[in-house]
Amino acid sequence: MKRFMAMAIACVMAAGLVACGGSESTATTSTTDSTAATSTTASTAEETTADLSGAVATGGSTSVEKVIGALGEAFMEANPSVDVTYDPTGSGAGVTGAADGTLDIGLSSRALKDEEKAQGLKETTFALDGIAIVVNTENTVEDLSLEQIAKLATGEITNWSEVGGPDAPVVLIGREAGSGTRDGFESIVGVEDKCAYEQELTSTGAVLAGVAANPNAFGYVSLASVDDTVKMVTVDGVTASEETVKDGSYKIQRPFVFVTKDGEELSAQAQAFYDFALSEDAAELIAAAGAVPMV
Repeated sequence: MKRFMAMAIACVMAAGLVACGGSESTATTSTTDSTAATSTTASTAEETTADLSGAVATGGSTSVEKVIGALGEAFMEANPSVDVTYDPTGSGAGVTGAADGTLDIGLSSRALKDEEKAQGLKETTFALDGIAIVVNTENTVEDLSLEQIAKLATGEITNWSEVGGPDAPVVLIGREAGSGTRDGFESIVGVEDKCAYEQELTSTGAVLAGVAANPNAFGYVSLASVDDTVKMVTVDGVTASEETVKDGSYKIQRPFVFVTKDGEELSAQAQAFYDFALSEDAAELIAAAGAVPMV
């Protein structure tokens, strides 16, 4: 009987040990599974970022060249498998490219017109820009009022001496029809379809070169593009700058906008670039390129 009781107790103890071992094994397996799941999630996230690749086709306004160049370079550095392209063809072409799908993102330096919005296009302002009034570096004029600019543009004032400058004829160099810069300048100054152009050129750089080459010339260009080959005059005593554009004291300004199709999804890489350009991370790049960020 004693022998039977001893054997029974031994069996109970053995069963308890097996049960404990089984619990420990189960807990270990559960922890391992959880760790594996976390590892898989992290790996998937890394792969998603690494898998961002392909092209982002942008094009349109020549005024946004410095800004879009800076944004594209920074984005491609962070995403080496993505190629952001930019075709400087003018705001009108940027709007058309977004409409017909030849561009992922159209670029315009003017707001969309009602008829363009009616085609299902959407605008998103990613920066503001002043339209600088520039003269040749030899011109002694330092400041012009909006009224004087309008009269110079329409030919009502034909000699620089009438606005405090040299005794020389006024030569207006501007942009071609369809340019966002031209549209912005003419609409703000109030001279739509009234300008007496000596030359109508197809890029911001060409206007700068034309004014730099002619002592009697003046023109209008993106603030982001002004360089030391020309002289920027103040308008009603206000200098075009990031601060004066942002606070509205500089009157000749316009938006830089992305043009996309309303309701249509962008590709993953195009959406990522779009989001980056509107983020706080892009603000310093936009400001360094001479435009005014929205954030």
